[in-house]
Amino acid sequence: MTVVTRFAPSPTGFLHIGGARTALFNWLYARRHGGTFLLRIEDTDRQRSTDAAVDAILDGLSWLGLEWDGDAVSQFARKDRHAEVANEMLRQGRAYHCYASPAELEEMRAAQKAAGQPVRYDGRWRDRDPSEAPAGVAPVIRLKVPQEGETLLRDHVQGEVRVQNAQLDDLILLRADGTPTYLLAVVVDDHDMGVTHVIRGDDHLTNTFRQIQIYNAMGWSLPEFAHIPLIHGPDGAKLSKRHGALGVDAYRDMGYLPEAVRNYLLRLGWAHGDDEIISTDQATEWFNLEGIGRSPSRFDFAKLENLNGHYMRMADDARLVDLIVPRLESELGRNLSDDERARLLRSMNGLKQRAKTVVELAASARFLVAARPLPLDAKAAALLDGNGRALLADLAALLAETADFTASAIEGAVRQFAEGRGEKLGKAAQPLRAALTGSTVSPPIFEVAEILGRTETLARMQDALR
Repeated sequence: MTVVTRFAPSPTGFLHIGGARTALFNWLYARRHGGTFLLRIEDTDRQRSTDAAVDAILDGLSWLGLEWDGDAVSQFARKDRHAEVANEMLRQGRAYHCYASPAELEEMRAAQKAAGQPVRYDGRWRDRDPSEAPAGVAPVIRLKVPQEGETLLRDHVQGEVRVQNAQLDDLILLRADGTPTYLLAVVVDDHDMGVTHVIRGDDHLTNTFRQIQIYNAMGWSLPEFAHIPLIHGPDGAKLSKRHGALGVDAYRDMGYLPEAVRNYLLRLGWAHGDDEIISTDQATEWFNLEGIGRSPSRFDFAKLENLNGHYMRMADDARLVDLIVPRLESELGRNLSDDERARLLRSMNGLKQRAKTVVELAASARFLVAARPLPLDAKAAALLDGNGRALLADLAALLAETADFTASAIEGAVRQFAEGRGEKLGKAAQPLRAALTGSTVSPPIFEVAEILGRTETLARMQDALR
């Protein structure tokens, strides 16, 4: 059997982080088994579905590196096929026309509530002769759900789950206007697309028991199901925007790397021993449904940041330059020159050791391309007081005469300078750091001086002296 999974988002907003995890699990399972990962846009809600949301979903999946196989399928485009299946069940006597009006149904529900009964359709048109149909009423088509026995779901995550069929009502397949319901469309699409494994959130568990009735009515084989627990916030409450329930695009804007987000989402609800850092290659080799836990996982920004910091340190320097340049150019209001890009590249190994996000990296690199005179923060300005300025002036004269302008040579000269004054190296290095970076925190300052070069280094020192 060739494994076929699918991700089926509704295009009514951004690609939610929980949806991204569902897509990741489906993608990994398909890749693990050499199968197919399909994308279906469930756009049957025409009032809420938008092209912008579709674009956001496609963009988010692409950024995460979750490429789907074949073309994305529009569920709405298949509405005629859905109707065809509903009418086939009608012809087989497994479905029927229901002529109950909205007012009747509302009255029925009110009576059930008053009696303390479960609110569900009471089957009033299940066995009536269509000749009794009221004139001018367009009927819906309802499925004849078995009223006795039970429905058993063997779920890869939830285990065996049973529901008494008496608890299931006769669900609507086609609305009065001829449009299919979500429950029908999903089953028909999954069957026609050859989906073998349905991996989705456990908020769909109730729907699954109703969808199984459609599979059975059509005599179709069931796919295997895995209903994964939802993601909660750190406080255990349902994930909301204050916890991090944002679109995938927001995580990109906040400076996270896609491989870090993939790793983090993988560990939200799935485990492989005590491994925390799991590469995509490892995840593809190891992922299985048995490793998914039954309890909701908790989103933790601190863990995501720490994980992203690891991937930042591992990232290619040129790639990181490409990521921060647009941010720097937007802040500076100009394009960076080739020389400035080269300067960023030379400094990247030092810069990325301290940054946890691309945003932090861009902020820490800004001094390399900022216009002179360089602005000083409060702590840096305090270092360049009377004594600091005098020391910096002597250092400027020293560095102007340093023949070999490399980090090691500069450090040796400054060290000798400090020792000659009976000072520690840091006492001399800190005013230099303030002048060259505008801050008291930076990569190793002698490396910074080498990256800036003699001309720029001396110019920044003179700016600070003025």
